[in-house]
Amino acid sequence: MDMSVFDLFKIGIGPSSSHTVGPMVAARRFLVECGDLDNAVGVEAALYGSLALTGVGHATDKAVILGLMGQTPQGLDPSEVDDKLAEVELDGVLRLLGTKEVPFTAKSGLVWHKSATLPEHPNGMRFTLKLADGSVIERIFYSVGGGFIHAAGESHARQGGETTSAPIPFYFDTMDQLLAHGKASGLSIPAMLRANECAHMDGAELDAGIDRIWQVMRDCIAHGLVTDGQLPGGLNVKRRAAKLWAQALAAKNGDNRANDLPHDALHQVSLYAMAVNEENAAGGRVVTAPTNGAAGIIPAVLRYYAEDCRPSDPVKGVRQFMLTAAGIGMLCKKNASISGAEIGCQGEVGVACAMAAAGLVAALGGSNEQIENAAEIGIEHHLGMTCDPIGGLVQIPCIERNGMGAIKAITAASLALKGDGTHFVSLDDVIETMRQTGADMQDKYKETSLGGLAIHVVTVNHAAC
Repeated sequence: MDMSVFDLFKIGIGPSSSHTVGPMVAARRFLVECGDLDNAVGVEAALYGSLALTGVGHATDKAVILGLMGQTPQGLDPSEVDDKLAEVELDGVLRLLGTKEVPFTAKSGLVWHKSATLPEHPNGMRFTLKLADGSVIERIFYSVGGGFIHAAGESHARQGGETTSAPIPFYFDTMDQLLAHGKASGLSIPAMLRANECAHMDGAELDAGIDRIWQVMRDCIAHGLVTDGQLPGGLNVKRRAAKLWAQALAAKNGDNRANDLPHDALHQVSLYAMAVNEENAAGGRVVTAPTNGAAGIIPAVLRYYAEDCRPSDPVKGVRQFMLTAAGIGMLCKKNASISGAEIGCQGEVGVACAMAAAGLVAALGGSNEQIENAAEIGIEHHLGMTCDPIGGLVQIPCIERNGMGAIKAITAASLALKGDGTHFVSLDDVIETMRQTGADMQDKYKETSLGGLAIHVVTVNHAAC
């Protein structure tokens, strides 16, 4: 497996890893690989398939322009986005990689091919750099989910960095292989994932990176739980997490605890997830986990673990959780997909649920077999889930769907921990089933907003039009 925990968990901005993060990375990489820009006189980006159909609602237009300006998802301050884009439109000039000025407006420089796709993936982009001598440099990129991209013909998807070539001690392409490594070595899944990571970085670097990811996740939850108002995009969706959180705190701290219900703790978990995805929908700072559309599930379950499970060593537990979750995400990405445009939301919320369930079992000391069981349950009960965002926005049903996915992850972990690890359906089998289900799914249910809720709910301002 040629992926790292930091490929699955990437700090970026909302609202979409495949439609915002990926296109930004691809646009910047295109210009970087073009080399000398002194002779450039213009640039154009053509968006295809799902990127064109839901691109406006997913901020693909903004992401491409920012990428051409040289911005990166991890380095961009979300509060500066509107000002940077307004300056381009006002001046009619784009500074390629922040240096070379060329004429540009969103209307003339972005082309939307809503009825066409490129051959390798539904999320295709064609970039064209125009030179002073009349020639052009042209290249095609694909955004394949979770912020991963690849150029046409490349064998490995990447986020923009180099895939490590260092040999790892526990190479695996399937869960069966990982379980076999565990039996032979006597090591747990998080221990083996840690050993793999430490083949190309030291333990202190690994821990610091994971801790940083967890801190950004916590900050995202905290900000989402106190921020109200209305989400952008035209649907006029009100943020709910802050109000519901205030109500939950008032009930928890009130004198009359008689009205407390057993499910109140789970209600809080769903609010953690919704808070993250409201931040994502607003274009805020989030961690792709493994996608932006499903970014709330893992942070919510992690906070549940750290605060409600009374761990003896929460720091170690969080690291074990993240490593294990990443391993499950790697398997899903390699053997199926984490792209809603390719296999529907089963590959986003379903995979995030499986990752969180497996991570929670690992953090609570479960066996390798129990970890596999939890992940399998998490995906199995999301099979067939469509991606049909209303208005092309990552809001309805995405925000609530994350809240529900977090609860399912905890339930899956509980079921697995109460068993002995034996189960009927293997994780490898359910991942293959997810892949086949996605292949059979009609395109109108795969992040195109051409079917499902997206056409059965009337909107005043359809953001994807």
